[in-house]
Amino acid sequence: MSDSGGILNKRMLLMLVGCLLLFGGIFAFKMFGRHMMNRAFDSMPLPAATVTSATVERQTWQENLSAVGTLRAVNGVEVTTEAQGVVSAIHFQSGQPVDKGELLVEIAAEPEKAELQVLEAELRLARRNHERIKALHKRGVTTDADLDNTRSALDQVLANLEVQRATVAKRRITAPFSGVLGIRRIDLGQNVSPGEAVVSLQQLAPIFVDFSLPERHFASIVPDLPVTLTTDAFPGKEYRGRITAIDPRVDSASRNFLVQATLDNPDKDLHPGMYADVAVEIDARRRLLVIPRTALIFSPYGNAVFVLEENEQGDGYVSSKRFVKTGEERGDLVEILQGVSAGEVVASSGLLKLRNDGAVIINNENKPPANAYPEPDNS
Repeated sequence: MSDSGGILNKRMLLMLVGCLLLFGGIFAFKMFGRHMMNRAFDSMPLPAATVTSATVERQTWQENLSAVGTLRAVNGVEVTTEAQGVVSAIHFQSGQPVDKGELLVEIAAEPEKAELQVLEAELRLARRNHERIKALHKRGVTTDADLDNTRSALDQVLANLEVQRATVAKRRITAPFSGVLGIRRIDLGQNVSPGEAVVSLQQLAPIFVDFSLPERHFASIVPDLPVTLTTDAFPGKEYRGRITAIDPRVDSASRNFLVQATLDNPDKDLHPGMYADVAVEIDARRRLLVIPRTALIFSPYGNAVFVLEENEQGDGYVSSKRFVKTGEERGDLVEILQGVSAGEVVASSGLLKLRNDGAVIINNENKPPANAYPEPDNS
């Protein structure tokens, strides 16, 4: 019994070893096959990526100074009352344009008008008395003192009449200049006091923009320099004007000085109080290298481009990633301070398909725009 049991154990052991060798061989074969397949894929050349290209160009740019400005009306006031009384008539609508001298509001003035009529009657009497005494004085009937008294009485009535006319005129509020009204702040029948705001009036064309520049640019800023203005309210639209005033004082705290430019604003797009980006074109130019903005790869650790060079066979291109240092941006172009040279070719689209030493096909049938001053079709 012991011999037969030992033989059985040896057979089970041999069978277990055989199974292990069989499954181990299958596993080793599969691993070897996967390894060879991965090597084949790694050594398989990737298809060439199709991209557009652009040449690193050397251009001359007009030097610009950038600033943040605030728009301000050439004339802008809060129209107020000069007299106390009840509003008897309102002759405007909120937001409407008005001309200089146009009547806006009337304040009840019945007592003042009645007093004016009394003074006009006194004027007629004083004038008749003076003419009568003047005629008698010519005939020697009256003295010089009588003539002087009537003349003085006439002058006093005339002066009182002018004062009363001015009092009545204050109860008629008119537009001090042509412009656009704001929102009405009084109501019909309201009892207003002197100095109470009636409505805002702003002259929109032309319009000022005030901005500050560092003191190092003081010598470069002179009147009549052109400026370009953009606002968030009208993206993509530019407004042009010229510098009309320079504050002679430099702020001792910020070391900036104030500059004012005037813009025609014919469409009245620009309104007082709006924020604006201002670019001043000073009388200076500089030479620089530029590439299209679409050729740049932006990343937290540095911007880069893919430079395209001919391969050894001369029948295609290969790409190589290169880090660059950028400068000013203008339109579709970006200034390159360091990293590429004039005449080198960079990829301007399809950057996600590129890698170092990857094959590239250049197809420039649909190149991205690359203008320093782009003009959209709908501008």
